[in-house]
Amino acid sequence: MRSLIWALVGLSVVPQVLAADVLKTKGFHSCLTGSQIQIDGLDITYTRSTRELNFDLAGTNSNQQNVTATLSVTAYGNQIYSDSFNPCGDEVHVAALCPVSSGDFTADGVITISESYASEIPSLAFSIPDLDGQATLILKSTDGSEELACVVAQLSNGKTTSSKGAAWASAGIAGAALAMTGVSTISAAGAGAGAHAGVSTSSSPGFGDVMGWFHTMATNGMLSVSYPTIYTSFTQNFAWSTGLVSWDGLQNSIDNFRKATGGNLTDDSLAYVKNLTSSGSSAKRSLNLTRRSLQITLSESNSTGSSSDVDMIKSLAEELSIPSANVFMTVLLIFAIVIAVVIVGILLFKVILELWALYGKFPDKMIDFRKDYWGIMARTITNMILILYSIWVMYCVYQLKNGDSWAAKLLAAVTLVVFTAVLGFFACRIIYMARKYKKAEGDAGGLFDDKDTWRKYKLFYDNLKKDFWWLFVPVIIYALVKGCIIAGAQGHGLVQSIAQLICECLLLCLLLWSRPYARKSTMGINLTIQIVRVLSVACVLVFVDELGISQTTKTVTGIVLIVVQCGLSAVLAILIAVNALISMFRENIHEKRRKEAEKANRDLDDLTPLDARESLLIDHPPRQEYTEMSKFNFTGPYETYRDNPSRPDSANSKERLVYADYGVANNLSRSSSQQSRHDGRRSPSLEGRHPTTPGYGMAI
Repeated sequence: MRSLIWALVGLSVVPQVLAADVLKTKGFHSCLTGSQIQIDGLDITYTRSTRELNFDLAGTNSNQQNVTATLSVTAYGNQIYSDSFNPCGDEVHVAALCPVSSGDFTADGVITISESYASEIPSLAFSIPDLDGQATLILKSTDGSEELACVVAQLSNGKTTSSKGAAWASAGIAGAALAMTGVSTISAAGAGAGAHAGVSTSSSPGFGDVMGWFHTMATNGMLSVSYPTIYTSFTQNFAWSTGLVSWDGLQNSIDNFRKATGGNLTDDSLAYVKNLTSSGSSAKRSLNLTRRSLQITLSESNSTGSSSDVDMIKSLAEELSIPSANVFMTVLLIFAIVIAVVIVGILLFKVILELWALYGKFPDKMIDFRKDYWGIMARTITNMILILYSIWVMYCVYQLKNGDSWAAKLLAAVTLVVFTAVLGFFACRIIYMARKYKKAEGDAGGLFDDKDTWRKYKLFYDNLKKDFWWLFVPVIIYALVKGCIIAGAQGHGLVQSIAQLICECLLLCLLLWSRPYARKSTMGINLTIQIVRVLSVACVLVFVDELGISQTTKTVTGIVLIVVQCGLSAVLAILIAVNALISMFRENIHEKRRKEAEKANRDLDDLTPLDARESLLIDHPPRQEYTEMSKFNFTGPYETYRDNPSRPDSANSKERLVYADYGVANNLSRSSSQQSRHDGRRSPSLEGRHPTTPGYGMAI
C-alpha cells in the first residue's frame, strides 16, 4: 500500500482544476500503441480533509493475466516519484486486478491515507493554479518482459487562471474603452467647425489600444512552443477578442456547411471534439494538456521529441469546443454579427434623431451626425477592419493552409483580399492627399487642418503628430507580417518566435526614433505596450524545446508573463476610468477652442484703428485686400522677393537723397526701379501738392 500512497501523494503535488481541497485526475490518454489491455476510464481523487483516496478504473482485456503496475509522477518536468507494486500483494490489494479478467473489467475502491503521508503534501498543491504535472501508469506482465498498457493522466486542484469571470472582466475593459472612444468622437463632432482639426479627438487608451493589447495576449499563446499549463490557461481568457467564441449551435451550422462543400467531419467536427471526453469522467478533458503530456513522455524516451510541431491554434480552439477546421468560419460569422449590430445601432440612432428633429428642438451637437450617417457607418466598419486586420490575416492564412472546405478557403481568400484592398485604398488616398497639400502649402498639414479631409481619414492618423502622419502605413505592414508569421509558421515554434521578435523590435525602434504621438499620455501608453510586447515574445523563446530549458524555468517565466501582462491590463483599466472622470469635469478642448474662436471674431469685427485692443498679441485674420500693402515696400503674400536692382554709377545721382519734405518740393517721384518692383503698380501722383514737414507722403 505504501507504493500506491506515495504515487498518489505525488499526483497531488501536480494538480490541475476541480475543487477547493481536492486533487483529481482530469484527462488521460494511452501512451502505448497496440496495448493488450485497453484503459477506457480512469478517475483518482484525493480529499485532504478526509485523507481518502477514491479510484475508479475501467478497461478491456484480451486475456486473463496477472500484472504488475508501475506508477510515476512528474511535476514541472521533474520526476518526483516512481515505484512498482503488485495488485495481488499484501500492501496494496485490488481484487479486480488480481488477476485482470478477460473482457471488460472495472476496479474501484477507497483507501485512507495515513496522517504521516498526508502531512507531506504541500499546501501549495491545493492553491496554486494550473500546476503542471502528470501521472503515468504502466501495466506489465508479471515477468516484466512485456508492457500491456500505458496511461498518462492529468491532475487538478480546482484552481485555474482560465475563468469566465476573467474573460468577462477583459470584455468589460474593452467595452469601457469603446464607450470612452464613442464619447470622445461625439464630443469632437459637437465642437463643430470651430474645433481645430489637428487636435487628437480620441482619449487614450482607446478601443483600438485595448483590443490590440488583448490580441497580443491571446496570440502569445498560439505559437508552437511548449507553454506551461498556467500560461496556456491564462491566454484562453482573451481568445474572445480574436473571435473564438464557443457556441454549439454555430458550430453545428458550420459543420453542415463544410460537409456540403467538401469538408471531412470524421475527425474534425463538433461531435468529434465532444466525444473526446472520457466515459470514466464527467469533466471535459484538457486536450491541450494531454498533447503536451504526450510530448513530454515521448521526449523522455526519445531525445528528438519536441512540441514545436504542435498546432497551438488547433489546441486552443478545441479547448473552446471549436473544431480546428471551423476556426475561420467561426471568426467570420462572429465578425458579421458584430458588423450587423453596428449597422442596426447606427440606423436606430438615426431614427431616434429624426424623430427628435420632428417633434422637438434638435441639439446643435447632433447636426453633424444627422448629416453624415452613412459616412459614420463606413468609417466605423473601416476602423474595425483596421483593428482586426492582424487577426484576420492570421485566420485567413490558417484556413488556406489547413482548411478542408473549398468554400471556406474561397471566403478566406476573398475577405483577405478585400480587407487588404480597403486599407490599401485609404493608404494610397491619404498619401495622395499629403503630396497634394505638400505641393501647394509646403507640408502635409492640410491632412489635419482641412475639416473634410480630417473627418474622412482621421481614424488612420488621429493620434499622430503632423510630421508623422505616415506611421499608419508601417503599422499596417507590421500587422500583415505578424499574422502571416503566426499562422504560416505553425509547427515551427523557433521560427515563429524569432520572426515575431524581429517584427516587434523593429516597430519598437520606429516608435522610439519617431515618437510620433501628439499627446504625451498616448506616447507613454503605446511605448509601454510595445515594450511589453517585445519582452513577452522574448519570454516565449524560453518555451521553445530546441533551447533545452527546464520545465521549472518555463513555469516561472509563465508566471512572470502573467504578472506583467495582468499589471499592464490593470493600468489600462485605471487609465480608462481616469479619462472618464476627466471627461466629466473638464471642458472639452474642441468646445473651448470654438468659444475662443467665436469670441476673437466678435472682438475683431468692432475694432477701430486706434482701439487699444489692436495689439500684436491678437491673432489677426488674414487680410482680404492687399493693394494697401503694395503701396509700402513690402512684398505681397504670394509675391516672390526681388533684390533691389543695381543703381547707376553716377556721382550726380540724386535718386536716394533724402529731403526734409521727402522730395515733394523738388518734384521727385519714385524711381522706375521701385515701380517695377511692384509689377507696375504706381502710387498716386504728388504733382501739384505742397510739401508738408514732417509728413508721411507715401501713406496716401
